[in-house]
Amino acid sequence: MLEQDTYALTDPRELRSLIHGHGWATLITAADDGPVVSHLPVLLDHEGSDGADDAGDVPAIVGHLARTDAELHRLGERKVAVVIQGPHGYVSPSMYEAVPYVPTWNYVVVHLHGQPDILDAEATYDVLRRTVDHFETARPKPWSLDSVTPYARSIAPHTTGFRLTPTRVVAKHKLSQEKPRDVAARVADALAGEDPHRNPELADAMRKALVSGV
Repeated sequence: MLEQDTYALTDPRELRSLIHGHGWATLITAADDGPVVSHLPVLLDHEGSDGADDAGDVPAIVGHLARTDAELHRLGERKVAVVIQGPHGYVSPSMYEAVPYVPTWNYVVVHLHGQPDILDAEATYDVLRRTVDHFETARPKPWSLDSVTPYARSIAPHTTGFRLTPTRVVAKHKLSQEKPRDVAARVADALAGEDPHRNPELADAMRKALVSGV
């Protein structure tokens, strides 16, 4: 994780937008015999239809994972780090159309640190329902957990829901900000075009950073 201030991402709205749009996260706990790592979906704790979070500057999240995995993490007893990866991709020196440059990797990411709170059964079920609704929104006919309530209720106890209000947030967006604007713009154009490493989402993030100047 690069520590240069050039790449710091501190705007709370940008952080919430990142979490809203990239809900597949990595949960890491330092256990006695080594790290425990799980992958799981997360949501903003307080989220409107546009991804806005009205709970303040700290992007609190909720999520769930298999109960057996939660037990391995000793979830709720230890501090964790949750990593949420946004757009990222390889940048070839040929994209710069200038010299001298070397390959790099551009990315947007946030690390949320803290000790999660375990949710009770009903709050966990609400997280399950919200998670389904969140990812089904893009479908023409969204599927609802309510359509299989008896079955969903029968398997829900095998999951553990949690809420994490971070005590530390570290976020970076390394998007060629240190390069001359015309050079960074050419990289964004290459990523948005027909380059073998085409990456429109990363190109959009770079252009946004160019416009904002951060």
